Amino acid sequence: MEEHGRTALDAHYDQLGLVGAFGIGIHRASLFNVLYRAVQDDGIAIKTGREITGSTLSNSGRRLTFDDGSESEEFDLVVDASGWSSVFDPTPKNILEFGALWASLPLEPDDPFDTGLLEQRYRRAAQMVGVLPIGSRSDKGPAEAAFFWSLKVSDYPKWRDTPLEEWKAEVRALWPETEALLARITSRDQLTFARYAHRTAKRPVSERMIMIGDAWHSASPQLGQGANMALLDAWSLKRGLAEGRTLDEKLRLAVSWRRDHVDLYQWVTAFFTPLYQSDGKYKPLLRDRVLAPISQIWPVSRIQSLLMSGLFGWPLASLGLSAPDYSAISSEISASASSLSQ
Repeated sequence: MEEHGRTALDAHYDQLGLVGAFGIGIHRASLFNVLYRAVQDDGIAIKTGREITGSTLSNSGRRLTFDDGSESEEFDLVVDASGWSSVFDPTPKNILEFGALWASLPLEPDDPFDTGLLEQRYRRAAQMVGVLPIGSRSDKGPAEAAFFWSLKVSDYPKWRDTPLEEWKAEVRALWPETEALLARITSRDQLTFARYAHRTAKRPVSERMIMIGDAWHSASPQLGQGANMALLDAWSLKRGLAEGRTLDEKLRLAVSWRRDHVDLYQWVTAFFTPLYQSDGKYKPLLRDRVLAPISQIWPVSRIQSLLMSGLFGWPLASLGLSAPDYSAISSEISASASSLSQ
């Protein structure tokens, strides 16, 4: 919603045509913890404290190279999931003009936010504040929300020098109800500044190496598909490793099943980003006066919901997956919440 109450974007999962469909806001730390526990359970060694600068290839494997000139042992396969700043891709990073300040903050029962909605407020496209419920990061942890504020990369140093209360006043002026969350921000260190890049690696596969997630394809967070896309990439790699005959074929299959969906979302995100993050006057008008009203009319409403859910372009079918059983997932979430409250 923009500052005067006009709808900027309104997408509903019930437009998907899937019974009981819903989305789940989740902290990336929660996804990391799932992976970390799986690695621990399998007894896989974790090595840290080394800065990777590249890799070298031999006839029998690929080694990582480090900033001190040393190398790792040989690996059959290197999976680059290091994000848009990957050192393995020489493609220009194409850092976007706008980034965002992020904080994960506890939610209280009387907070004025809908725990089932991503809510955002805009002043044209130059300012934006958003609240996204992200559940709990642990069984006994508090319910949380991701709080974010759009900010130009070039303005970040100025923000660092601005008194925190002055910035809070600016946020409150755009969305007064955020006062409940702003009161929980007592230090600038609670906020992380995220920069974004729009780039696609030309060669996500090379000998004994594959890029997945933002290392392969990074974009602005306007469609909220970063984690979704990375998880689909990981599933595609798992399937490719299982079905391919040679390593080259395994990696080729993994990329081929994902390429069309990746290319589609890279193009769509590049189109939509200036409507929601830019200094222009006319693009927000186009968003609010033309695109928003049209998006409420079928079939545009369905297409919009498919885009926002990550399902546009049939990504599941290409991976041999079917739509989730939302009823079963909902029952499992309800049972888990009930057991925690007892």
